Amino acid sequence: MKREYSGFMRKKMLKRAAGILLACGLSLVSLTGCGNGQGFGTKLVLTTGFDRDEIFRIETSTCSLPEIMVYLTNIQNRYESVYGPEIWATNVDGVTLEQNVKGIALAQIARIKTMNLMAEHYQVELNGEEKAQVKNAAEAYYSSLSDTEIEKMGISKKTIGDLYTEFALAEKVYQYTIKDINPEISDDEARTITVEHILIKTYALDGTGKKVEYTEEAKQDAYRLASEVLRMATEGEDFDELIRHYSEDDKSTYSFGKGEMDAAFETAAFNLGKDEISEVVETEFGYHIIKCLNTFDRDETDANKIKIVDQRRAEAFGQEYDAYVETLTRNLNENLWDSVGFIHDENVKTMDFFDVYTEYFG
Repeated sequence: MKREYSGFMRKKMLKRAAGILLACGLSLVSLTGCGNGQGFGTKLVLTTGFDRDEIFRIETSTCSLPEIMVYLTNIQNRYESVYGPEIWATNVDGVTLEQNVKGIALAQIARIKTMNLMAEHYQVELNGEEKAQVKNAAEAYYSSLSDTEIEKMGISKKTIGDLYTEFALAEKVYQYTIKDINPEISDDEARTITVEHILIKTYALDGTGKKVEYTEEAKQDAYRLASEVLRMATEGEDFDELIRHYSEDDKSTYSFGKGEMDAAFETAAFNLGKDEISEVVETEFGYHIIKCLNTFDRDETDANKIKIVDQRRAEAFGQEYDAYVETLTRNLNENLWDSVGFIHDENVKTMDFFDVYTEYFG
């Protein structure tokens, strides 16, 4: 269940940093609608019979070391542009952020390669205009690179053209497979409401940002305060003033549809009429007093319909993708992969590989 309302809890550095990966262009529809996202399943993993710079092989499709270095270098530099190189000291449960990013990059490029095999299966090809866009995009990105960057990543213009071709084909096969999926979404299913709320927390954060639950006594004190705030609200005190004085959420107003919030919060909110105030509602974040501002937001509901349709299409594609993946043989060159690491060179700054593709393909 989604819990995307900001301010209910702080994100740790690692989770914040993970968002940068999406900003790198890996949030393309074709990349996020691919089932479980695993590049390699439980099939046999081989470490022999590979070419010198071959990272993995999926049936007839291969990934070379220069290709994976384009991904890794651009992602690395995007992270560092926001958090600095010290971000790589971050680790969770013994796994460094660098290891985590390596795994994500491997899964993403394996996914693209798999979708290109699907394109071949469905006889989906790029047309002349799309091939021209690929060529222009490749030239734009490659010309932005310094000699040092080209050398360190071990790439050529053909490397970039091949990667952009695969991106475009992955997007095209995604659109091909969902073209007949057009579910009708009712107003009720997509209904979006707007509420404001007051949050009295039942947890604190320690020095590392870890959530620490209140003691039972402190939790009872929080409930008593929430009950008192509710009394003031129902007796007519200005709700916005109560928010300013008592709420511990840094955001007071939320617009959302069904399935997007904590279940208890959502149930209470959807049962309110306009300007009605809820009883004290308990979630894992604390005690809430909710006031309904709008029981039906036309614009937000229409936007939510589009989002739901996109989700249904992604789910349908994911099922087809997962079934297809199960028919494939996937082999990873573990020795070479284990030796792959980030480039630490102040002259290697490239980070717009994904952005350039988006500029040309939208």
